[in-house]
Amino acid sequence: MQLPTLRIIDRYLARELLVSFIAATAILLLVSVGGTVADLLNKIARGRIPAELLFSLIGLRTVSALTLLAPLAVFIGVQLAYGRLYRESEMAVFAASGLPVTGLLRPLTLLAVPLAIAMALISFWLAPASDRLSQNLVLEANRSLIIAGLEPGRFVELPNNDGVMYVEGMSPDGTKFTKMFVASERTEGLAKDAAPSPKAADAPKRINVITAADGELFHDANGAERYLGLNNGFRVEGTVGQDNYRLLRYERNDVKLTDSEPDATTDAAKRAAPTSDLLRGDDPIQRAEFHWRLAAPLSTLVLILLALPLSKSSPRQPRYAGLIIAFLTWSIYYALMNIAREQLSRGKMSFALGMWWVHIPILLIALYLLWRSQQLPKPKMKPAAGVA
Repeated sequence: MQLPTLRIIDRYLARELLVSFIAATAILLLVSVGGTVADLLNKIARGRIPAELLFSLIGLRTVSALTLLAPLAVFIGVQLAYGRLYRESEMAVFAASGLPVTGLLRPLTLLAVPLAIAMALISFWLAPASDRLSQNLVLEANRSLIIAGLEPGRFVELPNNDGVMYVEGMSPDGTKFTKMFVASERTEGLAKDAAPSPKAADAPKRINVITAADGELFHDANGAERYLGLNNGFRVEGTVGQDNYRLLRYERNDVKLTDSEPDATTDAAKRAAPTSDLLRGDDPIQRAEFHWRLAAPLSTLVLILLALPLSKSSPRQPRYAGLIIAFLTWSIYYALMNIAREQLSRGKMSFALGMWWVHIPILLIALYLLWRSQQLPKPKMKPAAGVA
């Protein structure tokens, strides 16, 4: 069976669509990576993740972000490519040559079908795998004191202004230490994370000093919170300038550290499960995740069909006026999918209904606009002249 030969106009339009799609994807990825880098640097500064994982997490999060960015990029790409052809009157030439509006679907198919298949592979397999790997990297890093920048024999300021810590010795993996010293200070009557005020400078300071002969870092049963297990030490606390200090000697004392990275929570782990595990149980979060992954290839096809009639513009229309409608349309579509995901996660919506109540109406609107765009306008009848 011989495949049909592509027409010259099909190759021309497919090339225009591909260039616009690549340009839109590059811009959106640049914005997304910038936001990811800012978020990761903030968490590194607070001691949530180690600096060594920065580039690895950027790559893994970028793969996961493609399920959201690619449908938007192709939507914008079609708007830009076909919108330019309308403004420069090339579409008028195509119509005069006998090419209807539906004839533009063939080059769109050359882009839509491979992209939808790629989105299905990324959404159902690659993105969950990258999420699981990202969570495992962060979880393993949180099991080590090295994440806070601790080095034996050096005083280190703890994240979130939790105080200053010193350890004399540490195991190579950063989970055990010897001869630890922790000192913290806060203003009485002021919350720990509250912003300082002029009155706080004159308020009494309360200090807290903890020592331990040895100890280790461990997680709770859920693996979400970190604790320092201290052995054979002292704790001294009191107000500076007063004589009401309290001394406590202990054999075992567990001190909670900064909360772990939220990406490693139980719900996030459920959402990152393999696709084959999503339908085996009755967990509403995992069932909602299945529809969310299915939405990536479906929204790609729906948005491509919707972009074709929306790209129609007049030669005098501003070049990027259609992008406002594109972003508004995508925002509504994405917001409705998020609402459906939230309702499914809470078990307030049927799994069979899923997100179909979002995809089908948008698809019908796209088909209606596509049908209407190829209808010729009805000629206006001039009123008959009156007889004198």
